[in-house]
Amino acid sequence: MRKNRDVRNLRDNRSVKDVRDIRDVYILLTHTGTIPSRIIKAYTREPFSHVSISFREDLTELYSFGRKRINNPLIGGFVCEDINKGLYLKFINTHCALYKLRISEEQYINLKNSIDQFKDIAHNYRYNMLGLLAVAFNIPLSRNNAYFCSQFAAEMLKRGGIRLFEKPSSLVKPSDFRLLDNLELIYEGKLKDYNKINKFHIFNSNIGAMEMESTFN
Repeated sequence: MRKNRDVRNLRDNRSVKDVRDIRDVYILLTHTGTIPSRIIKAYTREPFSHVSISFREDLTELYSFGRKRINNPLIGGFVCEDINKGLYLKFINTHCALYKLRISEEQYINLKNSIDQFKDIAHNYRYNMLGLLAVAFNIPLSRNNAYFCSQFAAEMLKRGGIRLFEKPSSLVKPSDFRLLDNLELIYEGKLKDYNKINKFHIFNSNIGAMEMESTFN
């Protein structure tokens, strides 16, 4: 069973000065069932073939590298995704696993700034198909302004000062994120059901907060 890292463990992390400075980011692993994703899944024998990063728990703004047009998998690059739109709306049976990563305020800001730089010149980036193929032979192949999804996620985290892997970003696969002890699995199932569960969780949290406040007043 996965060992989740909680706030108490984070006190041992030198980069976290104060528990109050902890911020959450989200790593989403998905398998849509598209032809490219089925090829990747068949080769890796892993349940997920795509990874994205989000700063929002509702996953309405995710960052990754993938297809830029829903019906054309050949045109890829930097993409901003939304689980309620685009490819995820078309492939409604997308299976997913959502992980939470707790980081310091400084790491959070650095990570966000790194991704913002990609957003500003998104048209300059393309999909690193050659790099993805090279992973099969354990060859790290980095190309200028080109990434595949897990390479991008690992590289952004590294630039944010969050070193999760001992290997080059260009060798990181979506399955590698599942093996990390410092990621907390918070949901696994159909992506289309996540919002319902998340809204229910938020509602219950708000009710609990109101009851606690009334107790002390």
